[in-house]
Amino acid sequence: MEKLALLLDSLPIILGIVAICVGGWMFNTWLRIKNGYPLESSWGHPIHPSTDKEAIERIKLLTSENAQLRAELGSVKDRLETIERIVTDQPMRLAKEIDQLAIDKGGRA
Repeated sequence: MEKLALLLDSLPIILGIVAICVGGWMFNTWLRIKNGYPLESSWGHPIHPSTDKEAIERIKLLTSENAQLRAELGSVKDRLETIERIVTDQPMRLAKEIDQLAIDKGGRA
């Protein structure tokens, strides 16, 4: 009877430890998936998803699209910097630069 009472008294502690261990394992797995690390088998070997030709082609297309979008974003950033400079410049200096460009264009023509 005493052994049963001791077991029942320690049951919440045992269940708490098990819950913490399972929760930690789930959190670790979630972090690995979120950050792109491969999952591991029970022997510690990484489990990589199988790649077929379709997946490889999709990766190539996405990579090229990513490069194209990065180049386009770079040009948009350059244009935005120019617009910001024009908007934040002093009006008199901007007017002088425009007049100077008009004079230079008129002088060359």
